[in-house]
Amino acid sequence: MRRLKRLCNAEGLDRGMKLKSHYEKPSERRRRKEKERIKTIRLAARARDAM
Repeated sequence: MRRLKRLCNAEGLDRGMKLKSHYEKPSERRRRKEKERIKTIRLAARARDAM
């Protein structure tokens, strides 16, 4: 069971299932995607500054 959980987590299946568990309005989807985009940009900048 632990191995299956790790494998699903690595492929992002649990996150996808969580997102599909309820209807998400298009405006909410845009807002969430924008937040994710900003988060990845910040993480990349932080990693770049650390070096």
